[in-house]
Amino acid sequence: MDRRQILIVEDSPTMRQLLVFALRRLKDVEISEAQDGMDGLRKISSDHYDLALIDINMPVMDGLKLISLIRSDDNLKSIPICVITTEGAKEDRERAMSLGANEYLTKPIQANRVLSVAKSLLKID
Repeated sequence: MDRRQILIVEDSPTMRQLLVFALRRLKDVEISEAQDGMDGLRKISSDHYDLALIDINMPVMDGLKLISLIRSDDNLKSIPICVITTEGAKEDRERAMSLGANEYLTKPIQANRVLSVAKSLLKID
């Protein structure tokens, strides 16, 4: 089976580490990291990804802008996106979902929750 590619776009190194640590428990995944929206856009445009986990509050380009750019690009728009954020407000969630996010996780993140969301978006049993 092919390895699945996951991109984590998150400006906090600690948070990225936590996500990588959680996602490594999945079999056959390769994980890439981006430190802001621009970096994420560069990576997602130049490589194939099966899933993107995107933080909302980031310098340079925020997650919502990145999501809207991904969703408006024909080559990228089918990539499942999970938003990861400290913003638990209903409006933030609705905005992210209306821009095209598939899932929404609020920090503090539980590893098991990340795993179950990743499995469901990657369609892994």
